[in-house]
Amino acid sequence: MPNLENLKKQAKQYLRWHREGYYPVAAEIRAALSRFQHLDDKEVLEASFRLADAQDLIARQLGFEGWQALKTGAAVMADPKKQSTPEPVLRSISAQLFVADIEASCQFFTSQLGFTIDFLYGDPPFYGQVIRDNAQIALRKVWEPVFVGDIRQRKHLLSASVAVDTSDEIKRLFLDFQAAGVPFHQTLRKEPWGARNFIVLDPDGNLILFAGPGD
Repeated sequence: MPNLENLKKQAKQYLRWHREGYYPVAAEIRAALSRFQHLDDKEVLEASFRLADAQDLIARQLGFEGWQALKTGAAVMADPKKQSTPEPVLRSISAQLFVADIEASCQFFTSQLGFTIDFLYGDPPFYGQVIRDNAQIALRKVWEPVFVGDIRQRKHLLSASVAVDTSDEIKRLFLDFQAAGVPFHQTLRKEPWGARNFIVLDPDGNLILFAGPGD
């Protein structure tokens, strides 16, 4: 477990993010602190949020009831023989794509790939996220090329991978995308290892793999 001084610094960082209206932090505040659970992201960022709240957020993320419980338990947890907190379990992952135009990218994902906009941040937007079912893809605006030339297409460098559970779903998804005029880097095919997949090419040259079982 990090030492108490580092945790205090983390709490101050959360406080700064809230004051700056940093959109992604709203979900963490809502998930950790009950008094924010009924608020949407905008309301969370507009609500009062003090250093004590940020400290409680850190404590709850580490499995404590609050900051005071963390301070009392920190010394106990420093002893490996008394460590009882279970190992963290990673529940999900969100890919991040670098794009030149957030709004154009959102239009591609919503109109052609069936995603919806989860949020956009900035005026004009420079960060956002689109979702479809359990798939989450973050979009980050960049003002200069991140990759050299067409290296992603030449080397088949994937920016994100999305999976479905059945072979029927991957076939149907490909047909839906094909009917919507989606550009493909690779059309649907069955791989030697048994998977069936295809690769979409987004407007910024990002390669997105969609994969499912072969049979």
